[in-house]
Amino acid sequence: MTVHVTGKIHKPGVYQLPSGSRVTDAVTAAGGVSRGASTGSLNLARRLIDGEQIVVGGAAGQAAPGSPITDPAASAVLDLNSATTDQLEQLPGVGEVLAARIAEFRNSHGGFATVEQLREVSGIGPRKFDELKARVRV
Repeated sequence: MTVHVTGKIHKPGVYQLPSGSRVTDAVTAAGGVSRGASTGSLNLARRLIDGEQIVVGGAAGQAAPGSPITDPAASAVLDLNSATTDQLEQLPGVGEVLAARIAEFRNSHGGFATVEQLREVSGIGPRKFDELKARVRV
């Protein structure tokens, strides 16, 4: 997975981390927090989502200047064919059971060819699909 670490950090930049990595891993990869900076606004134990931005030393929910992202975990777009069940659970209205159903559908059908195939997963009706379609990709 790829994440962007910025803010009050020794080596801001884009980093490749293993799937399942946590915010603390991204901070460590970027050389750690700059002297005097606080990580109080970050949940260092939270699992990372591919493509998100971690802002160190900012206010809770703060994004880098010019960035439209205010909560990276809430606005990241997940790839249905590579997201872990933990990542799928971060989607609105998706819990452990539905995440497992999405993963099972993916495994038994050789992956998702289109986002619309989510409608074929048990537990995803029209309303749930409308909530999810802008948050996922194939």
